[in-house]
Amino acid sequence: MGFARVGMDGLHEWIPFNTAHTVHLNSLVVWLLSGFMGAAYYIIPEETENELCCVKLAYVQLITLAVVAVAALVGYHINYWEGRKFLEIPRPLDWLVAINVILFLFILLMTIIKGKRKTTTSLVLFGGLVGAALLYLPGMISFNSQILDSFFRWWVVHLWVEGVWELIMGGILSFLLIKLTGVDREVIEKWLYVIIALTFLSGILGTGHHYYYIGVNKIWLIIGGIFSSLEPLAFLGMTLWALAMYSKGEKKHPNKLAIYWTLNAAIVSFLGAGLLGLAHTLPQTNIYTHGTLVTAMHGHLAFWGAYASIVLAIMYYAMPNITGRKFYNHTRGKLAFWLANIGIFTMVAAFAAAGVAQVYLERKLSFDFGQVQNELQVHFWVLITGATILSTGIILLLIDFIKYGMPTDEALVEA
Repeated sequence: MGFARVGMDGLHEWIPFNTAHTVHLNSLVVWLLSGFMGAAYYIIPEETENELCCVKLAYVQLITLAVVAVAALVGYHINYWEGRKFLEIPRPLDWLVAINVILFLFILLMTIIKGKRKTTTSLVLFGGLVGAALLYLPGMISFNSQILDSFFRWWVVHLWVEGVWELIMGGILSFLLIKLTGVDREVIEKWLYVIIALTFLSGILGTGHHYYYIGVNKIWLIIGGIFSSLEPLAFLGMTLWALAMYSKGEKKHPNKLAIYWTLNAAIVSFLGAGLLGLAHTLPQTNIYTHGTLVTAMHGHLAFWGAYASIVLAIMYYAMPNITGRKFYNHTRGKLAFWLANIGIFTMVAAFAAAGVAQVYLERKLSFDFGQVQNELQVHFWVLITGATILSTGIILLLIDFIKYGMPTDEALVEA
């Protein structure tokens, strides 16, 4: 898609832009949900001091989720989809996803019920996952009205990424801070209550910033503007929480890579989801930035900071413990961390420059869309450069996970 913006459009003869865009977004969602599920399968048994219930069922759940995800992604290439932005998955696959998630939650619930203890961290994580499942349901309702469809579609999209997913992130972040800093659990979990409060205070009614131009009552301009200005507080709270716990901790944990990614999640989520979100969700600004590359600027850094980084953090923490391979602090892992972050920040800078130029040329000077796209080509060369750097970092991460992903003989014996 980036190459198409600089005139190299040959690939779109094979994969049209709308298909590539849909696969791009849905692949991200599938990867993040898989990461959240994997994190829950690791964290909840450890927090409850109980073995995971129904391990064979967990394998069934994983395999069927993968099959449904691949079927959906392949289906997009043959125009098998609903055509609703962000909720393109066909209805029959929707129901299979719902059944799969019910099975997943059942496994976790039985693990918690049979556990020796109930912790705030595990309950917040489980609550976030239940909330994500419930909020998937409005996206499965059909409406004859485009306004109603858009209204409830954002219950899924917004209340996932700026609502219950924040609870999931908070639960994983709490677990990692307890394990990596050595700070007392009670201190860390008190902060978690603050994060929950800030998330619900701002996230629910903050949905209003998606309702400005879909035909609903004008009151949403006021609600959306006020609560969108409060949304950065939850991410600011996470940042201050993580930094405060790290400064209190002993800083002796050997797994430096897990610490890097944990702090990265806390800090970059505030920059991407908090500050850059605030930069264009107020009505006075959004009237100009709506539907421009400014949205892409916010979206890429928000997802990288808030969710991709926390999934990578739990992977780097859990895998050495599971496999017995102590890849704690090596050059390739550090290089992957820095290249991935330099790449994503380069991409975000390119989106920001292109977005501001697009707003000025289209919305202020009234240039035609196609004419503006030609003027923005230089920014997309920067974007391609950033994407190349990011991809290099991700390849190094994959080498890490493949190289260290199999258990050692000792780990297999202990299992």
